Amino acid sequence: MDESLKFKPFGLSALALVLIGWGGLYFVVTMTLPFVWSRWGFFALLLMALTGTALPIVYYFHWRFPTEPPVEANVIIRQATWIGVYGATLAWLQLGRLVTLYVILGLAGGLIAAEYFIRIREKANRRPPTIHDDDPS
Repeated sequence: MDESLKFKPFGLSALALVLIGWGGLYFVVTMTLPFVWSRWGFFALLLMALTGTALPIVYYFHWRFPTEPPVEANVIIRQATWIGVYGATLAWLQLGRLVTLYVILGLAGGLIAAEYFIRIREKANRRPPTIHDDDPS
């Protein structure tokens, strides 16, 4: 991992997301009735809570297992956000009793494949050759 990529910005963001997400979830679950806006709030806060919880874990994995070229901050944030999206989507699907083992594995596989292809695109450093017309050779 790039030495200039420090944990402090991730730690502050993760702390804010965790406090707002899990605190808001506690409030929504214990103090509100399951109407439309409280359900939407539940899913938004769940996404924030899971993303904030996953952010230090994803940072640690990238610190422990560095890649070449080193990851940038947007990769760590995007991968933590995938975890939040995954959890919130499974919670939403659970409302309609649509969650099965195949849905869990299929959704995880789809998100992992999307991240894999995004990382391949980011790692590609091929540049087309530059041809100069006034080259004598």
